Amino acid sequence: MSTTRSLTLTRRGILAAGGAVGIGALLAACGGDKKDAGSSGGGAAKSGPWSFTDDRGTKVTLDRVPQRIVAFTGTAAALYDFGVDKQVVGVFGPTTLKDGTPDPQAGDIDVKRLTVIGNAFGQFAVEKYAGLSPDLLITNMYEPGALWFVPDESKSQITKLAKTVAITSSRKPLLKIIERYAELAGSLGADLKAKKVTDAKARFEKAAAELRTAAKSNPVKVLACSGSANLFYASNPGVNADLMYFKSLGVDVIVPDKLDKGGYFESLSWENADKYKADVLLLDNRTATLQPKDLAAKPSWAQLPAVKAGQIAPWSSEPRFSYAGAAPLIESLTKAVKNAKKVS
Repeated sequence: MSTTRSLTLTRRGILAAGGAVGIGALLAACGGDKKDAGSSGGGAAKSGPWSFTDDRGTKVTLDRVPQRIVAFTGTAAALYDFGVDKQVVGVFGPTTLKDGTPDPQAGDIDVKRLTVIGNAFGQFAVEKYAGLSPDLLITNMYEPGALWFVPDESKSQITKLAKTVAITSSRKPLLKIIERYAELAGSLGADLKAKKVTDAKARFEKAAAELRTAAKSNPVKVLACSGSANLFYASNPGVNADLMYFKSLGVDVIVPDKLDKGGYFESLSWENADKYKADVLLLDNRTATLQPKDLAAKPSWAQLPAVKAGQIAPWSSEPRFSYAGAAPLIESLTKAVKNAKKVS
């Protein structure tokens, strides 16, 4: 837990309240069968040697286009939106809810056909991962060199089993990250000119233009936030990719003035939850965070002007980095901004 957003001071702090057995044997088994197993992964349009330089500056090379990919759930969902499907054989991260239905981060992927390596933070079954004979692991990167949802304590074992690709997921505007995912998907054989992709891009661009118009015509103050049992988190648009992009479109997203280490947010006691005067609250809607029904019993929450006015909109604080994944988020914010009244 020492890397990426530490438990107490970063986004992992909102999410969270061993190693494999016989790793040498697993490495040998995985290496021995990988070439043959790859042929069943299906679907890449390209063949021959493959390379991609990721956001660590690492040039990852293989003797063929990866056919057996294991990815963070949100990463897999973004790649799916660009046309990478059958090559992804396993995922790790929030994939299914308690009732068995897909977690929102899974997007439109068919989770039933995938092997789930771990469904929550800190869960990563190394032996199960090795059993998939992976060609490549792909995930987000919120801090330099840190692989999102890959546990630090087993990272060295995991990275011996297959090469890894990491895409920066913060400190750059949303659109720039989406473009990087498109580039990665294209290298994996996706057709970026397919109607599914171009239609999603057109919807994204239309949504962005409409948000810009809404922000200009109704300049309300917006606070992106998360709730936990003991703390209220005010998020920073200078680091979070989606908030950074919204702000570039003219949305008046409040910037906290006393950021925690890492810069993602300012943690406030519930007694100080009213520090920032907002007309609209964008509330983190991840399954690990508290939702309005959970927060209703907190007097300080109920007294916030935006809460009294019912001006709360869901916020996917770990957005899906694709045009298809991001467009609905922009549309939701546009609706919230258009309909909001000044209450702060």
